[in-house]
Amino acid sequence: MGWVRGHEVLLALALSGKASSSKMVKVLRLLSLGDLAALGGAGVAERAGLGEDAGAAVAAAEAAALTLGRQLQADGVSLLGLCEDGYPELLREIPSPPPLLFVRGCLKPGDRRAIAVVGSRKATLGGVRMAKALARDLAGAGFTIVSGLARGIDTAAHQGALEAGGRTIAVMGSGIDEVYPAENRELAARIAAGGAVVTEFGPASGPHKWNFPRRNRIISGLALGTVVVEAGERSGALITAGFALEQNRTVFAVPGSPGYARSRGTNGLIKQGACLVESAADVVEEIAPQAGPPAGPRSLGLAPDLAPDEARVVALLSDAPAHVDEVSRELNLAPHAVLGLLVCLETRGLVRALPGKFYVREAG
Repeated sequence: MGWVRGHEVLLALALSGKASSSKMVKVLRLLSLGDLAALGGAGVAERAGLGEDAGAAVAAAEAAALTLGRQLQADGVSLLGLCEDGYPELLREIPSPPPLLFVRGCLKPGDRRAIAVVGSRKATLGGVRMAKALARDLAGAGFTIVSGLARGIDTAAHQGALEAGGRTIAVMGSGIDEVYPAENRELAARIAAGGAVVTEFGPASGPHKWNFPRRNRIISGLALGTVVVEAGERSGALITAGFALEQNRTVFAVPGSPGYARSRGTNGLIKQGACLVESAADVVEEIAPQAGPPAGPRSLGLAPDLAPDEARVVALLSDAPAHVDEVSRELNLAPHAVLGLLVCLETRGLVRALPGKFYVREAG
């Protein structure tokens, strides 16, 4: 949906300073965008029970909202309220959803099939490689990759998704016009071109340290599960994992070598019950029942010519579930190699994963 009168009222409500995030959420769960437009700023303030002086303050903010709205539209930024159909379904379900999102790019219904990949800003080379490989393979399997545009693991996750030609969403802890860190401005532009850059913070909001924990709940809230690649004991990635647990989402962690500082957080998560991840196949297996099939061409079986080993796997499978180990024995291939082939074939809509590392050939 383009920018409409209801967006101006919503923005005025935020700019007025008279409505907390929780109060805005409460009123937006009751009113549609059309209701906002019909009531106007003063009417919405009254409906929200914000007090006698709030109506005048919100009405007064409408002029500034109109000016800011025109500027945002000129900059290619849209506003998405909790009351709109296009608001992300998974994010709407969390205990404290952002009442509005500033969006550069676009969010799509298929982004419900999302995995967050997060980790240390001061990542090791091995961690960067792992994050990029996980994101690349998951994006290739039709998942949208969500991360925070930070240095290190976040940057690698976005890059991996882009390398696979997949969608990725960057959630910022600053205003939509304040890309942080500055060296990721080009990356943010690439993300917005095929995915989305989003934030709940208004334009000109700097990357204040207290913004990032709030940002982290959106990262986990947009995704079915969160993968932590590297994290120290006090890493912000652990905050994201904590939000994921509160939101009843799956937490995954990549194990690290004992004794290394950046392994303590991930190894601790595994001790507490997080799913251990060594490849994208581990994530796909766990999340497949709730993820559903990938949207678009990936689910239609429109595959290019198969490599010889891929063709062997497809020929072996049928509508009777076959375990990865069974396929490995029959084809005399290593189990990890078979898993890689199966993930690629699932991306093309030729096979389907079942719980327990079982696979069947897709009909058609």
